Amino acid sequence: MSSPYDQDLGKNAANHQPLTPLTYLERSAVTYPDHPAVIHGQRTYSYAEYYARCRRLGSALNSRGIGKGDTVAIVASNIPPMLEAHFGVAMTKAVVNTVNYRLSSKEIAFILDHGEAKVLLVDKEFSEVCAAALEICDAKPLVIDIDDPEYDGPGARIGEIEYEDFIKDGDPEFAWEMPDDEWDAISLNYTSGTTGNPKGVVYHHRGAYLLAMGNVVTASMQRHPRYLWTLPMFHCNGWCFTWSIAIQTGTHVCLRRIASKDIYEGLAESDVTHMCGAPIIMSLLVNAGDDERRELSNKVEFFTAAAPPPAAVLAKMETAGFEVTHLYGLTETYGPATVNAWHDEWNDLPTDERAHIKARQGVRYAVLEGLSVRDPETMEEVPRDGETMGEVMFQGNVVMKGYLKNPKATQDAFAGGWFHSGDLGVWHPDNYIQLKDRSKDIIISGGENISSIEVEDVLYAHPDIAACAVVAKSDEKWGETPVAFIETQPGKEALTGDDLKAYCREHLAGYKVPKLIIFAPLPKTSTGKIQKFKLREKAEEL
Repeated sequence: MSSPYDQDLGKNAANHQPLTPLTYLERSAVTYPDHPAVIHGQRTYSYAEYYARCRRLGSALNSRGIGKGDTVAIVASNIPPMLEAHFGVAMTKAVVNTVNYRLSSKEIAFILDHGEAKVLLVDKEFSEVCAAALEICDAKPLVIDIDDPEYDGPGARIGEIEYEDFIKDGDPEFAWEMPDDEWDAISLNYTSGTTGNPKGVVYHHRGAYLLAMGNVVTASMQRHPRYLWTLPMFHCNGWCFTWSIAIQTGTHVCLRRIASKDIYEGLAESDVTHMCGAPIIMSLLVNAGDDERRELSNKVEFFTAAAPPPAAVLAKMETAGFEVTHLYGLTETYGPATVNAWHDEWNDLPTDERAHIKARQGVRYAVLEGLSVRDPETMEEVPRDGETMGEVMFQGNVVMKGYLKNPKATQDAFAGGWFHSGDLGVWHPDNYIQLKDRSKDIIISGGENISSIEVEDVLYAHPDIAACAVVAKSDEKWGETPVAFIETQPGKEALTGDDLKAYCREHLAGYKVPKLIIFAPLPKTSTGKIQKFKLREKAEEL
């Protein structure tokens, strides 16, 4: 029997529209057309100009036949075209694929092929690695060069047309349409692979809309925030802050070069209110020299994820004028989906105790429906005792659609009606979760995920190596760094750490190369399984 509240009360264009972050930009451009939207070096774009540039991009792509289901890849630093791609591509109903510029040409080639890129936008700084990727991939996208006026380093044009020339012919009044369905894909992001190749995580318009709003709520953003870009925009679409800032008509302060002096300059000259970053950014801030620091006019809200910041770093950040909030999430949850929601009474605790509490991953975002710690076999919740280990799981509208062209991985990830993070943690009595280990042995270094299995696969391919294991070592600057333990083949004891580092650089992105290589027998169980927990303990002692 149907409810009377459903009779003759159906959805129609007047009362139901698909959720999409595109409407955030349109509203701000109409409401505050003259407010600064983007600052990049000597250039400033108002919201009217920013919106027009996004529409020009959408129009230009549309005129090249780009439409629903097509993939537009971009390899670029934190510059205006990267922001514009987050709106302009979606205006054509296509999907934006922001590619990690730190990857090798082989990895980028895989992404271009797997995502079937129709267009590739290339920042001049990364033209060499992209040109090499295009040489070995099967995809033949339209290549568009980006000549950023703030960049004067090496690089060459490898494309058919330069970005400004490409959008110049686009219509600033482009009549973009809403997505057909809010479940339609808006972006494609690749995880670090555990067996060599990464998985393509698909976001939809609904999730992007909600997580973007969740960021605003979590960050307590009032009208006209000013956000400094130190977090790479390629990482989970900049944790969706690429879309969030338009909600409150904020200002994006682009930062191409991530160095202490440049960060402080951006903070001070643009009166920045919010920023995000990995532990490496905090390290740059607290260790900056007197000649690099600038006096800040206001306290800056700083959001960090990855490895918990050490107590000493947190204390220095507070002294320097930053309020640090710890977030947690995965690529599959659109970036951060939990927050260490702070209680005022915790302010009176000793510094070390405050830091211990602040290191916890916390509670769910307001836009996440379910957060749990469960036994992955029985799917039963673990006791909230702060001791019993389980797998952290998510449920809700800010969980990915799934993995592109990988139904088995998607099915496994959603087993039991929950997204399985692969991270192990505990549930405290106050309902806050805390990570204790990573079941997939992912190392988080400088905010980037490194699969230990991927690095081990490369090492095992070396003819002089009999056995190896890669684990994380805590690092104040990077959060974590990879350490490799090696057993050599008989008669190959002359192999050195420098030899192996050079070898790894030929097969891996630079940040994945082990920072420390130890030659020693590997501890094993009676069945021959390497005991990584012992190696992690040993790495921490080094």
